[in-house]
Amino acid sequence: MTRSKYQVIADDIRDRIISDKYQIDKAIPPELQLQKDYNVSRHTVRQAIAQLVNEGYLRKEKGSGTYVDSKYKSDNDSSQQMKTIGVVTTYLSDYIFPSIIRGIENKLREKGYSLLLASTNNDYELEKHCLEKMVDYHVDGLIIEPTKSNQYNPNLGLYVNLREKGIPMVMIDAVYEELNASYICVDDVKSGFLATEYLIKNNHKNLLFITKIDDLQGKYRMKGFIKACEEHDVTFSSDTIITYTTETRKEVVAQAIDCIKKNNSITGIVCYNDQIANSLALSLTELGYSIPDDYSIVGNDDSSLSRFGNIKLTTLNHPKEVMGKDAANWIIQTIEQGKPSENILYDPELIIRESVKEI
Repeated sequence: MTRSKYQVIADDIRDRIISDKYQIDKAIPPELQLQKDYNVSRHTVRQAIAQLVNEGYLRKEKGSGTYVDSKYKSDNDSSQQMKTIGVVTTYLSDYIFPSIIRGIENKLREKGYSLLLASTNNDYELEKHCLEKMVDYHVDGLIIEPTKSNQYNPNLGLYVNLREKGIPMVMIDAVYEELNASYICVDDVKSGFLATEYLIKNNHKNLLFITKIDDLQGKYRMKGFIKACEEHDVTFSSDTIITYTTETRKEVVAQAIDCIKKNNSITGIVCYNDQIANSLALSLTELGYSIPDDYSIVGNDDSSLSRFGNIKLTTLNHPKEVMGKDAANWIIQTIEQGKPSENILYDPELIIRESVKEI
């Protein structure tokens, strides 16, 4: 998978800033010129600029233009340079990720640290590129959301090298188990358990479970699902567990509907997250089914999708912005104290809304 066009442009502009081709407090070329230079749409240029504004390299002045921010210090002025924390997430602009990033950014700014942000799109090659960039920019610490954390990662050697360089690092949402790394995560086994148990306590004995199998969260949520079924003497089969990956996400709702049609005894559905739960609920409604009268659905993460759709989803909470702030505090304390802080494991809670009915 190649990098997005806006990421390529953002990297190039960032390199020009670091090399002083674009100087502090001077305007960069206008958007129309950048469109011509890179042969892209205005929207793509604006995405690149927004990323660099978020990272602290640029600032926009209404009616004037976009400038290299005076807070930025080049490597040649390291005596005055504020410490920079690299943040690598799987995604930037959708689902719960903006809230996590906002929490990190707010806390770093409050403590006088700058932010260097990158996204992997849950792709190993992009992750490698992001990590190499972080080394090039001499970041003082790293906050990482792992890429496909439930699979072998060819970049593990890069992470070992980062550790050998003495760069403090904490992982959020999941962790590469092979590295024995520090982490800030939700107890996903408990999340899966609570979602499943709630359906069982509402007399749903025939369950469908949908989970993402290339990320560790999906593996742990499946473990919680199985644990709840065993404790409550509920049987399940391989036919009623549906797995998907980053690449097959768009196909999983259709798979789930096929499964439901073949297994007409199913009444309760546990979904990996609110994104899948919301899509499935909408698709079932379009087919003439009623949620929760025909099917009860539980999501996960308490995203905006669970609260603002036509069907308010029962879900599990995710700390989002709090996680971001805690991750920023973790990395700052580790840098300033010279030793790793404690791992953080959040205890999930069930949020009951309208998508589950007792039968």
